[in-house]
Amino acid sequence: MSGLSFRGFTYMLLIAFLIWSFNFEACIARRGKHWRQSRDVSASVYKKKGKNYGNAHNKYHGGGSKSKPPSSHKGTPTLPKPPPQHKNTPSPPYPTPPSDDTPTTPPPKAYNGGGHSSATTFNVLDFGAKGDGKSDDTKAFQEAWAEACKIESSTMLVPADYAFFVGPISFSGPYCKPSIVFQLDGTIVAPTSPKAWGKGLLQWLEFSKLVGITIQGNGIIDGRGSVWWQDNQYDDPIDDEEKLIVPLNHTVGSPSPPLPIQSEMGGKMPSVKPTALRFYGSFNPTVTGITIQNSPQCHLKFDNCNGVMVHDVTISSPGDSPNTDGIHLQNSKDVLIYSSSMACGDDCISIQTGCSNIYVHNVNCGPGHGISIGSLGKDNTRACVSNITVRDVNMHNTMNGVRIKTWQGGSGSVQGVLFSNIQVSEVELPIVIDQFYCDKRTCKNQTSAVSLAGINYERIRGTYTVKPVHFACSDNLPCVDVSLTSVELKPIQEQYHLYNPFCWQTYGELKTPTVPPIDCLQIGKPTNNRIQTDHDLC
Repeated sequence: MSGLSFRGFTYMLLIAFLIWSFNFEACIARRGKHWRQSRDVSASVYKKKGKNYGNAHNKYHGGGSKSKPPSSHKGTPTLPKPPPQHKNTPSPPYPTPPSDDTPTTPPPKAYNGGGHSSATTFNVLDFGAKGDGKSDDTKAFQEAWAEACKIESSTMLVPADYAFFVGPISFSGPYCKPSIVFQLDGTIVAPTSPKAWGKGLLQWLEFSKLVGITIQGNGIIDGRGSVWWQDNQYDDPIDDEEKLIVPLNHTVGSPSPPLPIQSEMGGKMPSVKPTALRFYGSFNPTVTGITIQNSPQCHLKFDNCNGVMVHDVTISSPGDSPNTDGIHLQNSKDVLIYSSSMACGDDCISIQTGCSNIYVHNVNCGPGHGISIGSLGKDNTRACVSNITVRDVNMHNTMNGVRIKTWQGGSGSVQGVLFSNIQVSEVELPIVIDQFYCDKRTCKNQTSAVSLAGINYERIRGTYTVKPVHFACSDNLPCVDVSLTSVELKPIQEQYHLYNPFCWQTYGELKTPTVPPIDCLQIGKPTNNRIQTDHDLC
């Protein structure tokens, strides 16, 4: 009986356990269903929020496309291509392409010429500019610049098909954001009224103390300089190299001064004439694509700038317009100028004191006075110029080809100069060193001089009309280490006498025979060459 009872009790416990297990699984099953439902609801809410967030994100960025995850590719970023160079052209001193592991900042995007302005493009028309060539748009330009100045990589737009009358103006920092683009597609014209200039200004359009400023486009800066040239033509210093150009009758003509042309408002223009476009105290300024024409004086000037780049620029003024240099460099370093054309009334490119690491190539020059270093050392000043390369240049109908000019009484030095692959056509004086430079003032003889060393000429070829080579160096401090390689210059008989090569106190080396023979160059070092002092060195 007890055994049966025990078996019965065990059986009852088994039945109870099975019933309990079934109820527990049912409970777990119900809880699992409830958890899955809650997860589905949460996912749905998240999906809706994500959709709304995505729309807001795309709207903010001005697009409706879905955002893509960042690429996992770890390759080197694409670097900008360097400017095109002649196959024999060495790498310029500036700028050099960054190495593969150097992080790069992308350049500002170019204006596409159409469509609505973006939030970072400031069109001068939106600030009240008329663009009719007569209304004064100076204030509109000032206001547009003030807004662009606040935003990095912004664009100030001067649109095409308009002519903007703008008075003297300064687009200045130093509190402007970097990498601003001045997109010039229209035309900017200068005033021709004496009232607009007061007693005279040194510049018309100035960009100062900026970082990464770029002026680009297909537009025109027109200085309308004829009223200045006629009024003050005989107040300007003359280029002293005219003394080397003697007509057949051995006299320099003295034409009567022409009657001055009056400005649009009457009266005479001030004697101080402005540079059309000037950069001062700026880092990495770039000028590309534009045309600068008829400047009252110098067309494009860089003072105290580093990292200058100028390319695909056209400069144009009459060959007889006084002192209208194309590009003027002063106290500027790391400069690259290429693929540009210059026709003007003075030096196509003028390199002044304080310049180093200047690289010029693939440039057309003419008319004008050639490419010059100097004049240096005026009024007993100190001048320092070094590491200058000018190559792959075409010159036609210019007064000089490549020239170095210094004043007596100066100090300092010019060192490390290369003029290479210069093609001259009907150039009066293709190769010039003149350490006795003097404008129309009477200049006294002085013993101090800017020292010249390491001046190299190679592949200077073409035709001349007066004299192939003129080397006039200081008695007290002769030119040394002057070398000539593959110089071939042939005369063209025109209205002037033809002269043989001239050398004075010039020492160096003829690395190849020259045409014509330059027998006047003294080989080696001067016997009385004094040691440079601190007064000479830079």
